[in-house]
Amino acid sequence: MKRTEINSLIHWKKETRRKPLIIRGARQVGKTWLMKEFGKREYEQTIYINFESSKHLKNIFTNDFDIERIITALQIETGIIFNPQNTLIIFDEIQEAPEAITSLKYFYETVPEYHLISAGSLLGVALTKHTSFPVGKVEFLDLYPLSFTEFLEATGQRKLISLLKGKNWELIKTFKQKLIQFLKYYYFIGGMPEAVSAFSINNDFNEVRNIQKDILIAYEQDFSKHAPTNIVPRIRMVWNSIPAQLAKENRKFIYGLIKEGARAKNFELAINWLIDCGLIHKINRVTKPAFPLKAYVDFSAFKLFLVDIGLLAAMGNIDIKTLLEGNAVFEEFKGAITEQYVLQQMLCTKNFDIFYWSTERSNAEVDFLIQNKDEVIPVEVKAEENLQAKSLKVFCLKYSPATAIRTSMSDFREESWLINVPLYAIAELQNFSSSTMD
Repeated sequence: MKRTEINSLIHWKKETRRKPLIIRGARQVGKTWLMKEFGKREYEQTIYINFESSKHLKNIFTNDFDIERIITALQIETGIIFNPQNTLIIFDEIQEAPEAITSLKYFYETVPEYHLISAGSLLGVALTKHTSFPVGKVEFLDLYPLSFTEFLEATGQRKLISLLKGKNWELIKTFKQKLIQFLKYYYFIGGMPEAVSAFSINNDFNEVRNIQKDILIAYEQDFSKHAPTNIVPRIRMVWNSIPAQLAKENRKFIYGLIKEGARAKNFELAINWLIDCGLIHKINRVTKPAFPLKAYVDFSAFKLFLVDIGLLAAMGNIDIKTLLEGNAVFEEFKGAITEQYVLQQMLCTKNFDIFYWSTERSNAEVDFLIQNKDEVIPVEVKAEENLQAKSLKVFCLKYSPATAIRTSMSDFREESWLINVPLYAIAELQNFSSSTMD
């Protein structure tokens, strides 16, 4: 399996003022595999420490932060003599050893020549509690489930990737049905590495669904095991409400949909816990498309999406036949699946600040509003070939953006006021802004 974030790690390795790196991401998105694969490819030796399975190693960090002493202890534990230039040190499940998080500061200040990466499945939760976090002494890398491009790579479709990157739209049109077929596979399978790997080997959708259900069970077990006891029931309620929240025509999160009479103050902690774990993404509304978008956030209005489209399909018990063939019952949820997909691809590019826009009365809404460098771009999402974009038209008449994007199953086309980008090519979105097309 190939992950594009390997390139980010190689760039990190080459930095002259390299800081210890923390990889953030939900459980089972492939953090451990990525770190080990990077070590295998780029270093002569890798020191792998897992603080969950080797709990006794926490004691190395409890007395003081004498880095030479800590390195000596790690060498004794592993039986490997470190060479700073050709050794990668990995601290996995680092949230289990809070003092090890603090030690990253001293690794940077005392022995910056060492190459150190850390990660943890519940690291976001640990960091919010941790008072001695080494601010300014570490770098971060966010890891998400596989993108559609990575999915094509994993399923042996490199020629389709080359086709999309070449942007020869006439030739792409020739292979449109194959691209749509694999896109719908991705809607079902998603980007969780274990599910993708199993499908690439056995081509078995039932096996994929069983893996997804196991992942969902593991997440629910994390709620009980790691979250504060008093908010566990609320975490479950928020988590289980997300498919229903997204199935609405207006996907704005409604507390009353969790249970009658529910209020923000009762569920804010639960939502934040899920965000800190990387299990959900919160997309806020902005009141106007001015620069920077963060200055115009309406914190009371937001949408919540899951970490992965395949898990959303699993939570909704959507079978592969429904996704491939479609039916009238599925029409309402198809929009939710498609928005989830588009958001995931935009998150993987890491070039955008992502929001959405609606009028005060919500009679017009643009699915996503992104800030790409110094440009604000509206993105309207259509599940099929429906080319009406009434809300986008309202937005464009009011604000006259330099670029407006509609993404759908329809072919690429440039019109006077918008660009239609096929859903299977949305990973190339950053190349459709006015600045990159000039």
